[in-house]
Amino acid sequence: RIKRHPDGSIDRYKARLVAKGFHQRPGVDYHDTYSPVLKPVTVRTVFTIALSHSWPILQFDVNNAFLQGPLQKEVFMVQPPGFTSTHFPSHVCRLKQAIYGLRQAPRSWQ
Repeated sequence: RIKRHPDGSIDRYKARLVAKGFHQRPGVDYHDTYSPVLKPVTVRTVFTIALSHSWPILQFDVNNAFLQGPLQKEVFMVQPPGFTSTHFPSHVCRLKQAIYGLRQAPRSWQ
C-alpha cells in the first residue's frame, strides 16, 4: 500500500507480512484457537463500578495488540514471495512474534 502526502506525493510504502494460516494443521502446528470477545453488559458493569467509586476511566485501542505477543513455541515459515534470499533460497524464517494469519497469535498476548 502506498501512503501519500496531502499533495499526492509518495510518503512511504507500507506492507504487512501475513502467515499462510490455512496450511497449519490442528494438533500439529497449533492446539487451539482463541477469539477475544467483550460483551456490552461487561462494559456497562465496569463503567457503573468505576463511576460509583469516582475512578478515572481511560480508553485505548487493542485492535492489534495481540500481534506483538512473543511466541511460546518455535514457529517457522517459508521466505515471503519476493523476499527470497538469493544466497540461501531454501532457508526458512523463524518467527519471534505473532503475525497476521498465525492461528496461535491471539493466545500469545494473554
